[in-house]
Amino acid sequence: MANLSNIFLQNWKQQFSNYPVADVRLLVAVSGGVDSVVLTDLLYKAGFDFVIAHANFNLRGEESNRDEAFVRSLAAKYEKPVWVKLFDTKEYAALNKLSIQEAARELRYCWFAALLEDIKKGSPKKCFIVTAHHANDNIETLLINFFRGTGISGLHGILPLHQQIIRPLLFAKREAILAYAQEQGMDWVEDSSNASDKYTRNYFRLQLLPSIKEIFPEVEDNLLQNIERFTEAEQLYNQSIQLYKKKLAKVAGDEIHIPIQALQKSVPLHAIVWEIIKPFHFNAAQVTEVKKLMDAANGSYVASNTHRVIKNRKWLIIATVQTLEAKHMVVEASDRKLMFENGALSFETLSAEGFQLKASAAVAGLDAAKIHFPLLLRKWKQGDYFYPLGMQKKKKLSRFLIDQKLSATEKEKVWVLEMDKKIVWVIGYRIDNRFKVTDASNQILQISWNR
Repeated sequence: MANLSNIFLQNWKQQFSNYPVADVRLLVAVSGGVDSVVLTDLLYKAGFDFVIAHANFNLRGEESNRDEAFVRSLAAKYEKPVWVKLFDTKEYAALNKLSIQEAARELRYCWFAALLEDIKKGSPKKCFIVTAHHANDNIETLLINFFRGTGISGLHGILPLHQQIIRPLLFAKREAILAYAQEQGMDWVEDSSNASDKYTRNYFRLQLLPSIKEIFPEVEDNLLQNIERFTEAEQLYNQSIQLYKKKLAKVAGDEIHIPIQALQKSVPLHAIVWEIIKPFHFNAAQVTEVKKLMDAANGSYVASNTHRVIKNRKWLIIATVQTLEAKHMVVEASDRKLMFENGALSFETLSAEGFQLKASAAVAGLDAAKIHFPLLLRKWKQGDYFYPLGMQKKKKLSRFLIDQKLSATEKEKVWVLEMDKKIVWVIGYRIDNRFKVTDASNQILQISWNR
């Protein structure tokens, strides 16, 4: 297994081609176990610039102190800087209501991230955290995620590069790493807790996988191949989901608007609904509720801790949890009347022949040929501008409202009709000059506001 050094370097060049050996500085997480000891040796022989970090979780008494002392001696052997931090893991777990494993993970990765920021300050190179996860860790992660029900995103196992963490040993099985260490006459320390199957990962490693291997001897290789397949399948899945999101989820201010009719025709509906609502802290069990919402009464909603999916006529609207009514309302070509916070809008298409514009600020007469549905009804906001009727230059709506001598409370009640991010009508005040009726107009869209 002496050629593991060559394979390691070749694998780095293939998987991390954007980060050549000479261009990176690494923070290596070293526990003292055989995996991290071999990783340290491989990085050293490949000529990497690295420092060592060791987290002492203070969970195994004298054994924890032994591990710390060993890692310090390892750093001295390779003449590399070493950082060591002692954690009160049990207290942290109790305070944050976490398992010991979860607490240890949070503590070490938060500390690693802080160390990495310090390293970046003194280096022009790309800096990464490096861990010694290997192929068997990947297999165990795949199975744990599968039985937990994490969906397709959990079936790619551990990613070789994720944010600022690199895992360059994922190609190697545990047996190859152990053989290399023995062949090189290396020392390492054993974590006695690894022999206990009370932890989930240990149970998979010590009980489940050995039992499966009795029936399927090639199970490890088969699962590693499946990880590659699942990774590619996830890429195709995400590409498709992004297309559906782009087609269905329309951003309107701080809301997301989804046309119900188009959503109902989407296949596979369950997966698409889940991927749309998942970023807003909904859980998988709520997908069925959101699907039922499409046929529910107007105003019905399904809530997460932070957001609601609201049924608003022909739309599902995702809004913050404080929102009982949508701040933005969509106006379809078929709409004849629309209720909103300040009253109701009525829509009527008339022939231009004999049409007389009403001298009322509550009625807008627009060239129907210039109007394309859907329109958006919303409150005005800072940064809005339009071309007031009779003007060829744009004007900030905030300045227009000042000129109208509106009080602060009156300004809060101003709504606008928008088309393709252009204001068509500042309701009750002025239409946009670009949509006015002219001698060339054939049809008129008349909109009346009833307070």
